[in-house]
Amino acid sequence: MSEHIAPTRTEAFEKRLKQRYAAEKRFKMLGLGAILFSVIVLAFLLITMSINGIGGFQRVELTVPVDFTESGISGDPSTLSQSGAIQNLEAQGLPEVIEFFASQALGDEGASEISSEAWREVATAVIEDPAILRQSVVFELPASADLASAYRGEGDPETRELAQQLEAKGLIGRNFDTGFLSRADATDPQQVGIWGALKGSILTMIITLALAFPVGVLAALYLEEYAPKNRWTDLIEVSINNLAAVPSIIFGLLGLAVFLWIFPNYRSAPLIGGMTLALMTMPVIVISGRNAIKAVPPSIRDGALAIGASPVQVVFHHVLPLALPGILTGTIIGMARALGETAPLLMIGMRAFVATPPDGFTSPATVLPVQIFLWSDEIDLGFVERTSAAIIVLLLFLLVMNGLAIYLRNKFEKKW
Repeated sequence: MSEHIAPTRTEAFEKRLKQRYAAEKRFKMLGLGAILFSVIVLAFLLITMSINGIGGFQRVELTVPVDFTESGISGDPSTLSQSGAIQNLEAQGLPEVIEFFASQALGDEGASEISSEAWREVATAVIEDPAILRQSVVFELPASADLASAYRGEGDPETRELAQQLEAKGLIGRNFDTGFLSRADATDPQQVGIWGALKGSILTMIITLALAFPVGVLAALYLEEYAPKNRWTDLIEVSINNLAAVPSIIFGLLGLAVFLWIFPNYRSAPLIGGMTLALMTMPVIVISGRNAIKAVPPSIRDGALAIGASPVQVVFHHVLPLALPGILTGTIIGMARALGETAPLLMIGMRAFVATPPDGFTSPATVLPVQIFLWSDEIDLGFVERTSAAIIVLLLFLLVMNGLAIYLRNKFEKKW
């Protein structure tokens, strides 16, 4: 028997080994550096948005006590519950009453800096609680855009001096604006709200999901399970892959040329916006759906066929449920992209000024990304904070939508 001789570690071998270890260490450091850089950038973005957005959820308000027992305004619950209640209170002189008590509390100069729509908030409070008409109530009413800017240290010196005087008396301050989440767009940054755009986004996403998801999944099933392998299906596959990479504004041009030609009266409606975004989202769902269906083990199909299941039963009872988590992943990616799109919706007219939330899928509306785009283009600095607050709302909406999709994906996920 020959003796076993251990391999000799030569100097060249040691050098190469040391180089491999050094390369591996550099790779690990580069990977760690990339992760740290991504975390720092994300943290910077979130911190910046949060700092700017906190002010966007607040507004400058003036304290005005109103004694309704001396106002001469009357109204019972049955009258104030009717549709024309605000007009009824306006006819009784509610705007003048608010102006009178504001002059008493703030002086004529201070009263002139109350927002012209402030009386409507008082009217809304009266409609919600008619007992107010028999009481003396202190209201926090929105200041004008000029006084709000002066309170932040901007604007002309006279208005800043007035803001300082009112602050010294405790009659002005920044409070959380609950109406920001329930109002629609306005020309005054003190009166704007996000609900109109948020509701428009919700309605648009419902149309997008209702059209893109079933059509995309059925197309993926057909191409993967039933379509013959020939040059036509190859052409379809290439076309779908190319559509997934087409710039979004092209889909906007398609929506403008086709959907608005078919439905000319629904310009800037969530129905048209949802149909346009569905065209953009569908290729992503088809591609991810095909990959998810392809990932289902062939043994699942063979086992189902072996116990007598028909090809249709195999697809819908076995393949589709197992592929559903992967399909939902692609749907999450497609819907997240659609939620943040602006260009295609601008092409179909969803950049219109909409002062009331949409009533349905065919009402004029805008969406959150377009609303953010429009506010960012405003000259008034008061819109800067509102823009950051709207971005936070958009991110939260995206997180909620993705969280729901991830929950459904995990619920239907199966192991094999």
